[in-house]
Amino acid sequence: MEKKVAVITGGTSGIGLAAAKCLLRDGYQIVLIGRSETRGKLAVKLLGENAAFFSGDVSKVSECKRLAKKIDASYGQIHTLVNSAGIYLEKSIGDMTEEDFLAVMDTNVKGTYFMCKECLPLLAKDGTASIVNVSSDAGLKGNYLCSAYCASKGAVTLFTKALALEVAAEGIRVNCVCPADIDTPMTRAQFIQNVDESMQLKAMCDVYPLGRIGTPEEVAETIAFLVSEKAAFVTGAAWSIDGGITA
Repeated sequence: MEKKVAVITGGTSGIGLAAAKCLLRDGYQIVLIGRSETRGKLAVKLLGENAAFFSGDVSKVSECKRLAKKIDASYGQIHTLVNSAGIYLEKSIGDMTEEDFLAVMDTNVKGTYFMCKECLPLLAKDGTASIVNVSSDAGLKGNYLCSAYCASKGAVTLFTKALALEVAAEGIRVNCVCPADIDTPMTRAQFIQNVDESMQLKAMCDVYPLGRIGTPEEVAETIAFLVSEKAAFVTGAAWSIDGGITA
């Protein structure tokens, strides 16, 4: 039996790489998409022979089209698309430039939207296909100094719900995960330089009802569940993985 194929954007680190490990364990052929050739090669070396890396920048529509054509030529049909590529920006609206704003929107919204658009024709139409978009708790509530990021993730959350309705008749399910702070390089990059990292991490953890932040593996296991047959009746859902912060 041929392996199912899972395409993961932002798959070379953080949540994307953790999702790749889970889906590899579950028997998928993995296609990682990212901008860094170096990180891509390291990720493939880590995952082994059932993983491949395609270099590309999903913030550009032309790149989404090129990547979909390359995936089609290499694999034809795919079963899972995980849109994990994203950037975080913490900045007041007064300091926000158009360039800053568009950088967030181009990767988080445009990248997610057009990877879905270009990959939809490749997704299996036998009821086994699934898309999972990585949104955020910031796609469900407002976060201080995160107006652009919240706008982008709110768009991802509602795009997920709308697309789920649009493709349900084709047997394709579409869901999103909404993690809060997860211990990834993107989260650690928020820390103030020259200030004790453990103290900053504790301050971040203290705001959560569960007293800690999440791990990439916890998000990845939710993604693995959502693309599995166990979630066959789940579509259009926004799954909070946030230690109770939105309760």
